[in-house]
Amino acid sequence: MSNLELYQYLPKLTDAALQEFTEWCVLEQSKAAGLEFKPDQTKLKNLESADYLKQLIDQFMKVKPDPIRAGLVAVIAGQQSDKHNLSGLAAIVDFVSLYVKYLIPKDGTDPTEAETILTKAAQHQYDQLTEIAKKHGVTL
Repeated sequence: MSNLELYQYLPKLTDAALQEFTEWCVLEQSKAAGLEFKPDQTKLKNLESADYLKQLIDQFMKVKPDPIRAGLVAVIAGQQSDKHNLSGLAAIVDFVSLYVKYLIPKDGTDPTEAETILTKAAQHQYDQLTEIAKKHGVTL
């Protein structure tokens, strides 16, 4: 599972690659968690990558179909992200990728099944990040 821990790769990526990966997490992968997120594009227009990501994530974090579950997942993702000791955009992207990944297992999922779902979600994130990195000239 070591190579699936994305935080080790995030600082190597350009802001544009981090933006693209974050967009994929919140627009595509979050659908597996039952979230239908449509950002307000007017608030995202003409923003630099750092500001764009902050605005996109701010909008995304306000989508909470189950506020208790979303709150618990945010705490877990935040604690894990803090341990990774990243800074800047990489830290923000790390948190969001963890948050989305941990939202995917549905309520009532048994621990073994949840671990399988989390591993698949992590693999999906790693594959997407690798593809985006290559597109931006970065080898992971």
